[in-house]
Amino acid sequence: MPNPLLPLDTYIADGEPHVFGDRIYLFGSHDKEGGSTYCMMDYVFWSAPVDDLENWSTKGISYSARQDPLYSNKLKYMYAPDVVRGNDGKFYLYYCMSGEKGIGGYGQPVSVAVCDIPDGKYEYYGFVRNPDGSPMLKYVTFDPAVINDDGVIRLYYGTWYPFHEHGKLLDGIFHKVESRMFGRTASEIRAYKDNIMGANHVELLDDMLTVKSEPIHIMPACVKGTSFEKHPFFEAASIRKIENTYYFLYSSSRGHELCYAVSRFPDRDFTYGGIVLSNGDVGYQGRAEKERLNATGTNHGSLVCIKGKWYVFYHRNTNKTAYSRQACAEPVEILPDGTIPQVEISSQGLCGKPLKAEGTYPATLCCNLTNGRMPHQGNGIIKKKIPYITCENGERIVVATGRTQIVYKYFNFTGGKTKLTFRYKAAGKGKLSVMVSEQSGPIGEIVVGQTKGWEKVDVVCDILAGVRSLMFTWQSRFDLRLLEFTMKLI
Repeated sequence: MPNPLLPLDTYIADGEPHVFGDRIYLFGSHDKEGGSTYCMMDYVFWSAPVDDLENWSTKGISYSARQDPLYSNKLKYMYAPDVVRGNDGKFYLYYCMSGEKGIGGYGQPVSVAVCDIPDGKYEYYGFVRNPDGSPMLKYVTFDPAVINDDGVIRLYYGTWYPFHEHGKLLDGIFHKVESRMFGRTASEIRAYKDNIMGANHVELLDDMLTVKSEPIHIMPACVKGTSFEKHPFFEAASIRKIENTYYFLYSSSRGHELCYAVSRFPDRDFTYGGIVLSNGDVGYQGRAEKERLNATGTNHGSLVCIKGKWYVFYHRNTNKTAYSRQACAEPVEILPDGTIPQVEISSQGLCGKPLKAEGTYPATLCCNLTNGRMPHQGNGIIKKKIPYITCENGERIVVATGRTQIVYKYFNFTGGKTKLTFRYKAAGKGKLSVMVSEQSGPIGEIVVGQTKGWEKVDVVCDILAGVRSLMFTWQSRFDLRLLEFTMKLI
């Protein structure tokens, strides 16, 4: 299945993939196409047979935000979930409620719902609580991740901001941000001797709600001088146990990175491992931040083993916002020494092999979309003019502007003359060039003029046999809207 994994009108972010039985399930936040904030939609969980990774399906809404007692006009969105099978065989859904653009989402308890099957209709079950029944709110209860570790239920969570150092909020920051932060006052935050921020671990009893141990940090909250200094934990906790090693995946403070830390213990001694993936390919083969190949944004995902092969799930940003994210995946390799080399983002997805250089492909399968100066988008909407993926009149398209490169990795070309047919709209005159890797310069060029509606144009290219990236370059002061392209050997 090429990237994005799910139908083009589907926006699943913060993906936690798990294999239960003979199916791979993807649990994640549910964004709205062209949404105005994160996670606006109810949970819809997708799955596929482990023997047929192209056949994804869903049973519809599994859980609604309105089922949570905390639901209100201020708290009406459910953030990054995870699902674990309890010792009783039931499936438990962990998530946090939040408001517009994350406001209020850092001071709520971790909510829990339960179901007999992974993707059925979940019912609200309760919240993670202390032994006395009060909500467990130690540190910042955000982005929960859960694992059943041979019968021991372990919950991980937390967040970290760079303006918090050495257990003290920097002077002036608190009042500039909001009068209460993470649901606490300044004095309550300063009362944390070991820092309110950071990645945390706590054990749960078999009731899946009550904490059994005292929550503790698993990574240093003050990272200066540690292995995490250049890639500190920010959010997006995820936990996997691979043989006898615990892999803690997280989004670093750079936002676009999925990093990992490793330990022989579930609750201590984690050390930085490396970058698994960046949704702008930053760091891959030494690429710098300013050379990012996409408008980067939040990232959240994890690892899963499907029939002996490892994959990393992540999300990409669309619609020039942080609020319309789509699920993607790439094969990864865990080396004998336990390290995971950073992987390149691609159009291939779970296919794990190059796409056929024939047939019709949506333009939105591009894995890189850049004008050479793409921004990192935070919590908001990008207003500057950049190329982007969007939906117009029910069609998912790529909008190219100025000088734009639209890249697909990879296709398996058999060699010879290939006719490419583009379906496009143009706001004015421009040139569309075709290039492939390891062949210098454009191998085909088309000059098009302004169109009133969708039109088609052909170009014949002589492409050498082999596995190659395919790149379209648009040059114009006018916008190009690209819907799809067809390749045919002639």
